Amino acid sequence: MEQVITSTKNPRIKHLLSLQQKSSERRRAGLFLVEGQRELEHCLEAGFEVAELYVCPEFLSSDFQYSAFNTQFVNPAVYERIAYRGTTEGVVAIVRARHLQLADLQLPANPLIVVLESVEKPGNLGAILRSADAAGADAVIVCDPLTDLYNPNLIRASIGAVFTVPTVACSSSECITFLQAHGIQILTAQLQDSHPYYDTDMRRPTAIVMGTESTGLTDQWRKAATAHIRIPMLGRLDSLNVSVSSAILLYEAVRQREG
Repeated sequence: MEQVITSTKNPRIKHLLSLQQKSSERRRAGLFLVEGQRELEHCLEAGFEVAELYVCPEFLSSDFQYSAFNTQFVNPAVYERIAYRGTTEGVVAIVRARHLQLADLQLPANPLIVVLESVEKPGNLGAILRSADAAGADAVIVCDPLTDLYNPNLIRASIGAVFTVPTVACSSSECITFLQAHGIQILTAQLQDSHPYYDTDMRRPTAIVMGTESTGLTDQWRKAATAHIRIPMLGRLDSLNVSVSSAILLYEAVRQREG
């Protein structure tokens, strides 16, 4: 009979919770958490290495194979404490972090890229990654990030898309230099001095650049832009959620490229 961890005071569980709650600990240890069988499958397919796997047999699907991992078993009470989604799926993994650089991106001849400047909310970033995956985007570049790419909320919101779409964190100046060097047009989403997005050619190498909902993009992006684009706002409000805006613009690029 395998030994089962039954207390949240167990040193292993304390370490796991620290990784879950503190970005500083994730950076220090070079580790992060992945919860759920589907997300873990995407993570492994992307070449990440599992350091430890925590399994609750009571919540585990019968076909999940854990024998290849350094597996620790926990009871339902401990699992409910360590899991973001309560009693679902029964799997939480501690994974070794990997950090892509701009130079690591292997782009096709006609890339479609999403660039996000200082997006703060992990849920928004996760939703954008899902849209990027669905639209077949070649990369997501997060400039001057205010959340780390291995935030558990981000991984959960992306449903594993953070592993299926090449994702890089860098500064805005580094990103602008990279895009210009590769001949990729920069389309900045902004209300000022802009044209409707559907009147802009996205059939050539394109980076769609989004800013925060509260302050928008900084001047360095506005000045670097090939064109400024906007989504028409016909109601009383002047902005959409950044993840919704990203999805609209991504699928316009898809429409044009398939048309």
